[in-house]
Amino acid sequence: MIDYRELRTRHDEIALNIKNRNMKVDLDHVIELQDSRAALMHEAEELRTQRNANAAKMKGPMDASERQVLIEEGRKLKEGIAAAEAKLEEVEKEYNALLHQIPNYAHPSAPIGKEDKDSTAIKFVGKPPVFNFKALDHVQLGEKLDLIDFDTATKVSGPKFYYLKNEAVLLQMGLERYALDIVMKHGFTPIITPDVAKEEILEGIGFNPRGEESNIYTVEGTGTALVGTAEITLGGYNSGRVFEKSELPVRMTGLSHCFRREAGGAGQYSKGLYRVHQFSKLEMFIFCLPEDSDRMHEELLAIEEEIFSGLGLAYRVVDTCTGDLGAPAYRKFDIEAWMPGRGDSGEYGEVTSTSNCTDYQARNLNIRFKDDDGKTKYVHMLNGTAVAVSRALVAVLENYQQEDGSVRIPEALVPYCGVKEIRR
Repeated sequence: MIDYRELRTRHDEIALNIKNRNMKVDLDHVIELQDSRAALMHEAEELRTQRNANAAKMKGPMDASERQVLIEEGRKLKEGIAAAEAKLEEVEKEYNALLHQIPNYAHPSAPIGKEDKDSTAIKFVGKPPVFNFKALDHVQLGEKLDLIDFDTATKVSGPKFYYLKNEAVLLQMGLERYALDIVMKHGFTPIITPDVAKEEILEGIGFNPRGEESNIYTVEGTGTALVGTAEITLGGYNSGRVFEKSELPVRMTGLSHCFRREAGGAGQYSKGLYRVHQFSKLEMFIFCLPEDSDRMHEELLAIEEEIFSGLGLAYRVVDTCTGDLGAPAYRKFDIEAWMPGRGDSGEYGEVTSTSNCTDYQARNLNIRFKDDDGKTKYVHMLNGTAVAVSRALVAVLENYQQEDGSVRIPEALVPYCGVKEIRR
């Protein structure tokens, strides 16, 4: 969440940011609740002070009638405190819920717009392949080469699940290790994270575990949910911690399964592996000093580019517009790889994203550092996809297909997969 003390001092800026992000939060009502909360806290404290004074009087000498007056006064004070606390709890619940709906500030350079079409492509790398044959999409290639089985997975698990088979298994494991080797080279500590997290950790990172709009699978009756990304478990790893300044930055990379309901994710651009309920992903995460976060964000993007340029894929870098940032992100860059089977004649599709969330998540999770002046301040937190395997598979299979229906393995993955091509 943002600093609640800035609701008034940066009121117009916050209101405009909410509008630019295409969100609906009644900022003035949040401020009214803040005032009500403060007044109720003051009222309850005053009543407690009076109750304590009343209790002190009860210890002194007095006749029966005086004692009865004090007892009655004590009873009324007790009832008043209970009523004020009940009202405070109600107001505080609504206040906190709405405060957490206010998005992070946006970077001044972030394009203003409502949806992904308003984002700005800022860099193009490589040239999309030109085939002298009709390119197949990854679903067709997966069926012909016996690599992916959607039908059996639908029977066993439901729609948007899949089985990977044969060389596709080698490709998945190869992509994971290929990306991990690159990320570790840049000083990231490798971690295999849990696939389940407590709801307060999800909320702290900025994921809504409940409600119609939630993209998360909750584990009923446990207060936990399946993670949609290792960003959740990596961010939660240091919840409540106070770092020494000299310990920062901390770089972590987490391999996990990711589970997403993907509500509303339909259409031709969501077919096959592109949008599924379960996939594996290697995520990068950084905790750093506030003055370093812009530079760390560029570092994460550069690592993502190193991974995908190393695979020989054409891609573009997109500066994400305000309406598509997500509440915690201050700025977000996406890498979109060329996918020949996407649409009628090929199109770019998102394969990674990296976000600078500044101190937004750190405030929720109470992650701080001790500065040179001895004061504790909130760290900045950043995340970035090293490789989301399902989407990387889409790009590799479609870009490396050959006229005879076989698929070449990218040179960088051959040492990890042990084969140079896939054919039947």
